[in-house]
Amino acid sequence: MKYEPRPYQGIVTDYILENPRCAIWASMGSGKTVSTLTALSDLLLLDSSPILILAPLRVAKTTWPDEVRKWQHLRHLKVTPIVGNEKQRRAALRTDSQIFTTNFEQLPWLVETYGGRWPFRTVICDESTRLKGFRLRQGTKRAKALGRVVHTLVDRVVLLTGTPAPNGLIDTWGQIWQIDKGERLGRTFDAFKTRYFKPNFNGYGVSPTESAQDEIQKALNDICLTVDVKDYMDIKEPIVNKIYFDLPAKSRKIYDELEREMFTQLGEHEVEAFNAAARTIKCLQATSGFLYVGENKEWTEFHDDKLDILKSIEEEAAGMPILVAYHFKPDLARLQKAFPHGRVLDKNPETIAAWNRGEIPMLFAHPQSAGHGLSLQDGSNIMVFFGLWWNLEENAQIIERIGPTRQAQSGHDRAVFIHYILARDTVDELVLERLETKREVQDLLMDAMKRRGDK
Repeated sequence: MKYEPRPYQGIVTDYILENPRCAIWASMGSGKTVSTLTALSDLLLLDSSPILILAPLRVAKTTWPDEVRKWQHLRHLKVTPIVGNEKQRRAALRTDSQIFTTNFEQLPWLVETYGGRWPFRTVICDESTRLKGFRLRQGTKRAKALGRVVHTLVDRVVLLTGTPAPNGLIDTWGQIWQIDKGERLGRTFDAFKTRYFKPNFNGYGVSPTESAQDEIQKALNDICLTVDVKDYMDIKEPIVNKIYFDLPAKSRKIYDELEREMFTQLGEHEVEAFNAAARTIKCLQATSGFLYVGENKEWTEFHDDKLDILKSIEEEAAGMPILVAYHFKPDLARLQKAFPHGRVLDKNPETIAAWNRGEIPMLFAHPQSAGHGLSLQDGSNIMVFFGLWWNLEENAQIIERIGPTRQAQSGHDRAVFIHYILARDTVDELVLERLETKREVQDLLMDAMKRRGDK
């Protein structure tokens, strides 16, 4: 795919190139990853030292490598994830790669493995809030491990996050210390807390002073770039973020068998769109992570990948409520178990009222139950499609419940983010193509059958 950067993406790339130690605060779906990789591609022309990217496990394992394969101007880069057991991680380190990715939990092991021979002169911290627990004494192990090398053996460090202060301003110190060693916010956490916070009246915890927000922003102004997409582009259309994952090996085997059976049933025959869509039910169940078994609607669960991705989205949303669209009843049951603080959209008017008051952190909705007339835009501007179906109207209608038009009508000057969680090389992708292009279901399935047969 040819890279045609949005205006703010070029700004992010330039900022990274011009500022060796900096933080980029930009929301999920804004293109932080491709912008950063574009900057790294340019940096490698000047310095061939290997680059380390720290991220949550799924992001380190798939998102960064996938982004390189996605864009033409990045395909010359080789990205190697350092994940798995110790033998697999050591093998990855021996790879002749320009860029390595690993999860934050591996930092203590990685620092211990290299010692003073630390080779990564550039370190990118994706979801840098994972470093908020740094303290000169005590603190989290992963943040302390990075602290051992970041100011002595690292020349360039970039923090990336959409939510720099998920639990308030108190979270900024540990992250920014990795950039400036306490120069701007205080050399120690206690000094930071004393300067910008005051004890709560009940004697537990602290709250920021009236001037803390402005003072901290001013102190960080020269090293932090905040990107709000609405400042750079027309937000009359939702910002779509496609999040791909690879089915685990055992799940992939199950899915491939189901897909072959579906293609056999379709064969060379003309099939009406409704019946063609019906053939995909088992495949769509498998991508979600479950299958019906037996005759009494019992079901069995065999992977949690979509649930794990939704947890990551929730974490980055940093308290902003999320509207989650599901299709199958077992998906709802699994969502309720994984997110017990969530609620189901029902016919009770108080449920919608509570959502719009911001009292429901996650609302589960079937597209059929969230059609015309419902106003959910006051509750949030973030939506996740956990499961997909072929119906164009239902898809459009549930998006419109929090859509840009309704946001504007309610006085909310904010972009709408639509996240699709997609199993790669599966029917998930075909359904989304149908929703985006309005192509006929049977045509999409027949094309997919030919492509699978050519492999």
